[in-house]
Order: sequence, then C-alpha cells, then structure tokens
Amino acid sequence: MPGTFVVAIDGPAASGKGTLARRLAERFGFAHLETGALYRASALLILDQGGDPADTPTAVAAARRVSPHLLSDPRLRGEDVTRAASIIAADPEVRRSLLDFQRDFAAHPPMPARGAILDGRDIGSVVCPAANVKLFVTADAEVRARRRLDELRACGSSAIYQDVLQELKDRDRRDTKRAAAPMAVPIDATIIDTTALDIDAAVERASQIVARALAGGR
Repeated sequence: MPGTFVVAIDGPAASGKGTLARRLAERFGFAHLETGALYRASALLILDQGGDPADTPTAVAAARRVSPHLLSDPRLRGEDVTRAASIIAADPEVRRSLLDFQRDFAAHPPMPARGAILDGRDIGSVVCPAANVKLFVTADAEVRARRRLDELRACGSSAIYQDVLQELKDRDRRDTKRAAAPMAVPIDATIIDTTALDIDAAVERASQIVARALAGGR
C-alpha cells in the first residue's frame, strides 16, 4: 500500500479496540474501518432472509453483497447478528471474500483522509501485514464481559453477566482456533492491555506510537 499510512488494530471482543480506533482516526485525520462490521453485515443479510450462517455458500453470497452503506445499520449490534457473525467469521471462504474490500479501503481511504485505521482480529497479520503501526488491544475476559454487558443493557437488553462471559470465551476460542486467519498477536505489534486502563489513557499511549511512526521514528 505505497503512499498510504496504515494503522492495524487487533484484539478480542470488548477489549476497547473499536473505540480506540475511532478516537485515533479523529485525532490524526484517518479513515476508519471496523472490519467486524463486514461480518455482521453479512450475518444480517443472511438472517433477514432466514438463512443459515453456518452454510458456506449462503455466507459467501451474503459477504459479496455487503456494501458500505450497510455498515451503519443499527441492527448490526444486535445479539443475534453478533452471534451469527462470529460463526461466519470462522469460515475461510467468507474471509477470502471480504479481504479485497478491506485491502482496498486501506490502500485507498476516502478523501480527505491522510491514512487508514482498520480494526479487527487479523489486520496486522493477514489484511495489512505491512501496516506502519500495529497495535494489539486486549483485556481480561471478565472485564470485557462487563463492558459488553453494559453495552447490551444500554440498548435495552436483559442479558445476564454469566451468559455474556461464556459467549465471549466461546468467541475467543473460535477466533483463536479457526483454521483461517486465527486471531494472534503480530510479532511486531505493540500490546495495549486495557484491563486497568481507561480509554483516555489508552488513546494517549496509542497516539504517541502513531505520532512517532508518522514522524519516521519507528
């Protein structure tokens, strides 16, 4: 991706990577792509048609229909969509189908952005292995479950903590054990643990890393 400054942010669900990515994008004037939304959009298309997210041809067909405007649909945050998206994301053919979308965004971020930030689970290792900055954002499962529970309840859900925790652990297992592009810490990534770190502190730490890279001080 010559000429494009790219920040790759990876990490498990509810670690804070999405919020961090958005805040960094605002601070540095970068375009932001939450790649998980691509899988949720695919899941939404399948569920709307009563399809099976575990069926590869159905999932691939949905992935090929994902368009940018669908990524802002508020239904993408629903529990059913999130659950189905986790299943879809483990499918190697679906991941291949969405790879070009992600790489094209990184190589050609919408104007007037001066660069691109992508967050997901395989950005630094697969999607953008030559990214200028690679961050891996993580936190203890219990802390992440509490954050996810707060998000769900803010949307009116009656979710139970233990159920949310178990679902997160199951999702982590699928993400790290899948055959295609498993979630892993890139060897050249900086780890930011947000277990005891608030978002402002995390943003400041990440901003320093990005600023050094922009100045050529990697």
